[in-house]
Amino acid sequence: MAPIIHLVRHAQGYHNLNEGNHQLPDPDLTPLGESQCEELCKGFQAHDQITHLVASPLRRTLYTCLRSFAPVVKSGKKVIALPDAQEISRLPCDIGSEPSRLGEEFGDLVDLRLVQEGWNDKSSGSKYYPTAAKLEARSREARLWLRKLAKESGDDAQIVLVTHGGILHFLTQDWDGASVERGTGWSNTELRSYTFKDATGQDPDASLVETQKSWRRRRGSATPLTETEQVEMRHIFQSCLPEQKQDGDASSSEVVID
Repeated sequence: MAPIIHLVRHAQGYHNLNEGNHQLPDPDLTPLGESQCEELCKGFQAHDQITHLVASPLRRTLYTCLRSFAPVVKSGKKVIALPDAQEISRLPCDIGSEPSRLGEEFGDLVDLRLVQEGWNDKSSGSKYYPTAAKLEARSREARLWLRKLAKESGDDAQIVLVTHGGILHFLTQDWDGASVERGTGWSNTELRSYTFKDATGQDPDASLVETQKSWRRRRGSATPLTETEQVEMRHIFQSCLPEQKQDGDASSSEVVID
């Protein structure tokens, strides 16, 4: 069996409640968000097959992963925090906490070795400043990292990555449902499963393709977007990224995904 990557958008956070809450720094999950995690945990049928848990280092994604995949955590697996999976905007809600604070809060439950000082810097000179080119580059790096992790675990690898609504479109290279208003086609705690398009591992982009079972579960007999439609949707979405803004001018006029 080919390795499977289960991609999940985090549960509802306080920043999801209203536009004003976008100014909350690295917000927590709401009570509804916690309930969403419980429902995902109950509904997911492959806890015993998960080889790795990975999440964006923002608090809401880490908590979503820990709560939604509690049986995997209880089996002794730590959540690997992956900075390249962080959300795209520069609003306070999408700026992560310092590594020292994360270490104090999550302790031994989370592997923070990849989370170095500066991972939450989204200034114009940073790797994480949200231009289309930089978002595509770090999404490619994340896919390559996931492919390497899967290869180390063999063909039976099943990896969970809990991340955010905006970066998920760049990770999957699938723009179905993306909109400037809502920002993403993914619902809170939505899970979709993927394999690598190139089973030989030679694809330089490590592109993903949704499994047929995953597609049918959420879309039934619907037809996927054509390549032309994907390009059009991507162009609309990326036109709202802040390439033309001055550094530090993060405002609600940017794409707010999460």
